[in-house]
Amino acid sequence: MILTDQITKWIMEKLDLKKDLKYLYTPAAKKIELVDVPPMNFLMLDGAIEPDQAPGTSPLFAGNMQALYAAAYTLKFSLKLRQENPLDYPVMALEGLWWIEDGTFDLQKPGNWKYTVMIMQPDQVTPVAFADALVQLRKKKGDQPVFSRLRLARYHEGLSVQAMHIGPYATEPQTIAKMQSFMETHGCKDLVGLDGKHHEIYLGDPRRADPARLKTILRHPIKRI
Repeated sequence: MILTDQITKWIMEKLDLKKDLKYLYTPAAKKIELVDVPPMNFLMLDGAIEPDQAPGTSPLFAGNMQALYAAAYTLKFSLKLRQENPLDYPVMALEGLWWIEDGTFDLQKPGNWKYTVMIMQPDQVTPVAFADALVQLRKKKGDQPVFSRLRLARYHEGLSVQAMHIGPYATEPQTIAKMQSFMETHGCKDLVGLDGKHHEIYLGDPRRADPARLKTILRHPIKRI
């Protein structure tokens, strides 16, 4: 048994997603960049912020994030512990796509926002592996209604402008203004508010980190003018 475990460990495929995708998940601070984001797999969960609420106060948003993380870790360990072709990879950062269906998108007025919270998955995560992980998740946590809304989907963001925002979420408009200035200088049009979505990648935990040191990647899809 010990020998079998050693062989399994030896042949286990290990992915360093954070290193391979460094340009997308650890950009330089205070630098605006133009990136072409390839199609990638994501665990996803859709929702909407309730009127007079914000992401930090919405109980539905908190519940969705708990379900998403539970699915991500269940999927990770189910692939790591499988007997054939075991795979080890890090659980990636939480991401959020934000938009509205009517009116003007305003970061200071979240009460009408729609969202998709998501966690990137390696290409080796298949629909079959996802379905198996959901079975395990329901056995562990019970058949919660939110689990039926989890999905594995391909998302292609394409040409985008991104920046590392350091500080509280309330000061994001300052970084976005710099991103939009960069777009104008480089002949690009911001698609957020049209058919694009405001994209945030959360590299810090707001419950524990000093708000002044929070790191959030901001990304907006664009098109060339």
